[in-house]
Amino acid sequence: MTDLKALAEQAVRIHQQGDFAGAEALYRQILDADPSLFGPHYYLGLMRMQQGRNEDAARFLQDALRISPDNASARYSLGIALMNLKQADQALAAFDAVMTTGAQDPRLFNHRGVALWNLKRPAEALASFERALALEPQSAESWGNRGLALRDLGRHAEALASFDRVLAIAPQSAAAWNSRGNVLRDMGRFDEAIESFGQAIALQPGYSEALNNRGYTWWSDKQHYAPALADLEQALALDPDHPYAAGEVLHLKMCVADWSDFDSRKAQLDADVRAGKRAARPFMYQAASDDPADLQSCSRIWARDMYLEVPAAAHDRTARRNAAKIRIGYVSGEFRQQATQILMAGLYEAHDKSRFELIALDNGINDHSPMRARLEKSFDQWIDISGLSDEGAAARIRAERIDILVNLNGYFGKLRMGVFARRPAPVQVNYLGFPATLGASYIDYIIADRIVIPQDEQRFYDEKVVTLPGSYQANDNKGRVLAPTPSRAEAGLPADGLVFCNFNNAYKLTPGTFAGWMHILKQVDGSLLWLLQSPAPFADNIRQAAQAQGVSGTRIFFAPDRAQADHLARLGLADLFLDSLPYNAHTTASDALWAGLPVLTLRGKSFAGRVGASLLTAAGLPELITETQSDYEALALRLATDGAVLKGLRARLQQDRGTCELFDTDLFRRRLESAYEQMWRQWLAGDAPQAFAVKD
Repeated sequence: MTDLKALAEQAVRIHQQGDFAGAEALYRQILDADPSLFGPHYYLGLMRMQQGRNEDAARFLQDALRISPDNASARYSLGIALMNLKQADQALAAFDAVMTTGAQDPRLFNHRGVALWNLKRPAEALASFERALALEPQSAESWGNRGLALRDLGRHAEALASFDRVLAIAPQSAAAWNSRGNVLRDMGRFDEAIESFGQAIALQPGYSEALNNRGYTWWSDKQHYAPALADLEQALALDPDHPYAAGEVLHLKMCVADWSDFDSRKAQLDADVRAGKRAARPFMYQAASDDPADLQSCSRIWARDMYLEVPAAAHDRTARRNAAKIRIGYVSGEFRQQATQILMAGLYEAHDKSRFELIALDNGINDHSPMRARLEKSFDQWIDISGLSDEGAAARIRAERIDILVNLNGYFGKLRMGVFARRPAPVQVNYLGFPATLGASYIDYIIADRIVIPQDEQRFYDEKVVTLPGSYQANDNKGRVLAPTPSRAEAGLPADGLVFCNFNNAYKLTPGTFAGWMHILKQVDGSLLWLLQSPAPFADNIRQAAQAQGVSGTRIFFAPDRAQADHLARLGLADLFLDSLPYNAHTTASDALWAGLPVLTLRGKSFAGRVGASLLTAAGLPELITETQSDYEALALRLATDGAVLKGLRARLQQDRGTCELFDTDLFRRRLESAYEQMWRQWLAGDAPQAFAVKD
């Protein structure tokens, strides 16, 4: 009979020497003789983890635990395997199962903290890391993890100190330099962040994450294109599957109209999104894709990766049934002079305060503008959540007993999706800031209209669609002040020539849209195109693209950024606003229509590409909506060559501005309030959210 004990000792010995194949053969020989033995299952599990085969490791360790359910080493090892498999909830259960009152293993507390951090529970994670550090004060790993939790809690100075402590222990830690750079960027110390990322890259030249972070900082915070593109492209070359890097490269190139490889990059992004890969951030992808199914997939990937739902206690319906008013919380990072608030300011003022209480949940900064002062007067309560963690902000919102929480950012700007992931309000709504699904189960509704989300496309939205009559877009009927129109010379335009314009941000321009505009310019002698100025090399690239289409670059002019009143005033110098696809002008289009400038749009295939049609319908100008590229170009040509028609459109806009549906703030207010009341009735009745259309 085989001496199984001696065989086991030999197997463990050669396993420790690194002879995995030989050790596995012996472990399996032992199991063939007696499959009820704990040891071979356990050691095969450890071996599989060493080999990076975590699914097999978990299976062997689970077999070991069936034999010896109370074995702490096997349970702990299973937790690590589950962490490697990104099953943080099950890993946490495994770690908690081996916790005892007298547990003194710092590694256990560190791993448990990592599981909690991955579950978006940073406060609990921090407590676990600090218990690990109390037992092992010189653990660089635990100090680093502590810094990550503190960053998530918004405690940036403490996070920075934690990463500095890592570097005092392990100055060659590239990961700590990278994490330190992220915190410095959060703190607005961009030059120091770039320097910190540079230290990480110097220590680990192939560090794709640090390259990606530095490139993102170079562009979004410093507006330096060349070093940003160099870093992002190098990160992508080093790691083609680096999360979201491919989308960031395409977005950066679109921001400066570098369309040299647009088609191939977009095709790869589409393929990656359809394969479930973390290829692009949803906000960036909207400007490239017009497929509602792909846009939904992209949002779902991002929500699952970045904003995992955090279990929360249910809200008490009984306690809310007899409340005199519905408490509406608007969450925004841009309560200032910014596009969203330009649209929303009049609505806040018009809300029926006898039926609704308005609470601003402010995640941004006070720009001390007249708009900010106006907004502050519009709300019943103003709560600054910018310095609170997601957990802290959610707790404050819950304590305020807000009934309906409206997300005005989505995945745009200074967003707080992590707050919504904690379900601080019974009803949660996606509105205005992000024209697509957020792909998250904890967002109950999206506000739309029949044009931007047709009935047969509601399946592409994880939220239930609330369809308003008229346009979904709020508008302010008194806040847009028109300054005197400047001269063409003052605006930097030549004295003569019909002016086509588009004042969208540069990332909304695509080579297809631009080619259509060049076709139009070639057919209208002396005409010019007026675009919003963007950082270099945008202007050079645009002029080169025009030359490639047979249009002189001297016919393209660029408008610098201006205060809203001055921007609205200069719109009077343009003759026709040419809309873009796949992402239309939104606030920009409303500004143009308010200023009396006709907008020509081509109806797109997604929410973002149908906003122009929605606005023009509500403005009483459906004849400016086209359905094909050829019709779009033909109508542009007809309008450009028939001054009487164009003049008539201008006159209608100016005459109807005070009466048309688009700018009837109070009409929109009544419709939206009706939607809020129906959402609230459904929740009070205990019903799951359901799509509905508001009756006019």
